[in-house]
Amino acid sequence: MFQTLLTASGVYVSTSIDYLFILIIIFAQLDRSSRRGQVYAGQFLGTGILVGVSLIAAFIVSYIPEEWIIGLLGLIPIYLGIHFARVGEEDADEEAILDKMNQRQSSRLFWTVTLLTIASGGDNLGIYIPYFSTLTWSEVIIVLVVFSIGMIGLVEASRLLSDIPGVSETIEQYERFIIPVVFVTLGLYILIENGTLQTLFRFMF
Repeated sequence: MFQTLLTASGVYVSTSIDYLFILIIIFAQLDRSSRRGQVYAGQFLGTGILVGVSLIAAFIVSYIPEEWIIGLLGLIPIYLGIHFARVGEEDADEEAILDKMNQRQSSRLFWTVTLLTIASGGDNLGIYIPYFSTLTWSEVIIVLVVFSIGMIGLVEASRLLSDIPGVSETIEQYERFIIPVVFVTLGLYILIENGTLQTLFRFMF
């Protein structure tokens, strides 16, 4: 159980740093006392959709007869980690967010946050699907609880950090080191957990 809690926390934190930027920008432009509930709801729905799609895909993948083949999915987060280390994330995200927020008078904040969460988290599927494919259903429940607690912490942290100058720049500076390490570690964990590395070594030697 401790290992599940640890890996779930690492997965959620590493895939949610971009959400932190989004929510900081949103809270910086809103009346936080009156609109926090809509931010919560949008974040939960957007993340819930991404997690739901990942669970369905992981369930389908689980029917592959050879477990070590499933482990090859671990190459996806390894690739994403290396790619992120080389080029970082696109800088266009924040501009898109600001454009959306400028239109908030004509649309509900709830749907804006939901759509931004899905759009900016599309690449999270490459992490969630391989990760969920290694879990039992009891472990999935633990992970969902961890993710839910993480979302609450994320929204509250963003709300508090939005008042502190220079915070987003500091986070951006360190995420370029943290995210690749977490993604590559997760990929190796998936490869080892499913016996993929062991099988490949037997083939090679």
